[in-house]
Amino acid sequence: MALANKATPVEQSTKVAVRSGSARLPWISLILGALTIVGISITIWMDFFYEPTDAVQGQPQRIFYVHVPVAWVGMLAFVVMALAGIVYLKNKDERWDWVARASAEIGALFITMTLITGSIWGRTTWGTWWTWDARLTTTLILWFVYVGYLMLRSSLGRTHASARAGAVMSIICVIDVPIIYESVNWWRTLHPVAEVGVQGSLPNSVTLTLMVSLTVFTILYAVLMIQAYQLQRAQTLAQRLRAGLE
Repeated sequence: MALANKATPVEQSTKVAVRSGSARLPWISLILGALTIVGISITIWMDFFYEPTDAVQGQPQRIFYVHVPVAWVGMLAFVVMALAGIVYLKNKDERWDWVARASAEIGALFITMTLITGSIWGRTTWGTWWTWDARLTTTLILWFVYVGYLMLRSSLGRTHASARAGAVMSIICVIDVPIIYESVNWWRTLHPVAEVGVQGSLPNSVTLTLMVSLTVFTILYAVLMIQAYQLQRAQTLAQRLRAGLE
């Protein structure tokens, strides 16, 4: 009975790691979460009341302030994956692998939202749900890369070989991110050349609303990253505890 009530060294180290890790970020999460809620409210108000209705596209153009930020986050998440992979390969610190895994899950979600919102916008603007436009195609490729990365990590488990394979894959495939960005300049596409706008190419109200929306979605990404990172750490420690007990 005494042995049953006494925590093993594995349990003790796991509990300490969970407590020490989870105690570091609660205030940051709360602050960023509050900023996200306030920011989303401001973005919605600016989208529907501050920004005038587009003279050509009408009301459907308002999805622009969701479509562009989710695309930005989807690409940012993959860049974070690649950077985390580089650091992991250099230092072999598994915390960077947790960052990569967390960012991959969030990025896959946002790239999926990018394709969905883009299809909705395209249906109202171009008259079709999908066309093999250069930017659409390269974004779809990034979605497949995300899915492949998550499947690879799931199949190999939480091992050094899995982390190394994921890091190499993200470093190689991150080249698709600048290709997506430059696709409108390299090929003839249905997308405008300056989607995020160059100084003077968009009205001030459009630029301001877009910048606010981009900032808010970036903060949302940070909030989700903190939560996903903590989940990755807890899952790894739980797996070690289970292996230690077995």
